[in-house]
Amino acid sequence: MSLPSSARAIGLDLPRHPSRLVPTVIAVIVGVVVLGAAAALPIPWDDLGSLPGQVAHYLGLMFAAPNWEMLPQALFETWRSISMAWIGAIGCVIVSIPLGMLAATGVGPIWVRLPLRGLFAIIRAVPEVIIALLLLTVTGLTPFTGALALAIAGIGTQAKWVYETIESVQEGASEAVKAAGGNTAEVTRWALWPAAAPALLSFALYRFEINIRTSAVLGLVGAGGIGSMLANYTNFRQWDTVGMLLIVVVLATMLMDAVSGAIRRRIMRGPRVRATATPREEHTDVARVS
Repeated sequence: MSLPSSARAIGLDLPRHPSRLVPTVIAVIVGVVVLGAAAALPIPWDDLGSLPGQVAHYLGLMFAAPNWEMLPQALFETWRSISMAWIGAIGCVIVSIPLGMLAATGVGPIWVRLPLRGLFAIIRAVPEVIIALLLLTVTGLTPFTGALALAIAGIGTQAKWVYETIESVQEGASEAVKAAGGNTAEVTRWALWPAAAPALLSFALYRFEINIRTSAVLGLVGAGGIGSMLANYTNFRQWDTVGMLLIVVVLATMLMDAVSGAIRRRIMRGPRVRATATPREEHTDVARVS
């Protein structure tokens, strides 16, 4: 006698096997959509075979003999991109932290929370490049345009991190402040902010890392920095200079990521505590030496 029939004989109800119909239908629909999208694109499928050779050819033009004569100007433009990213991150944090706190449950009233969260969602839906293009008509082709675009675009994500972090804080400190007679502002200042500050500062540094990468893209639309220089030399097909610029961009991004990551780890983990010997251990060491 098989196991299912034995279980039914003694009165046990076995659970039914889960149906695979819904996941199968979803997989088929997704596959049809992907195939339809690929078929609608004007892709020259016959040229795909020559693509690796073309990539290798242009990589050789860029990195076989980079033009290091333009390195001083590239370093200056890289510094402008980093400055743009830093100013954008500071502006984003200054605006997003108070607005994000007001959007957190238990801090702001519902008639404030819902509009703010809707505004953050709208900002997240608009790419940084589109914001920069809209600002170009007002501020012109300057690095300030890129910094302002980075600040505005980062508010949506940064503010969401803020109110989610505030809502995840344990309620023990908040209840203690409320029990002492504190109002909402005092609970936010003395209970929520001290608990959430390390995570929020870490998120702020992470926003700076994101801005460094995005600043190079904004330069392609005329916002200044290393991206504008890269776009200009790419348009003129000066591949040896383009290769040098790419090397500078990669190295600068890796360096800033390493520095920012080390600071974020220090903020989250706190300073290291060196192990010190107890008085008993010191007495034992002295006895051994003597």
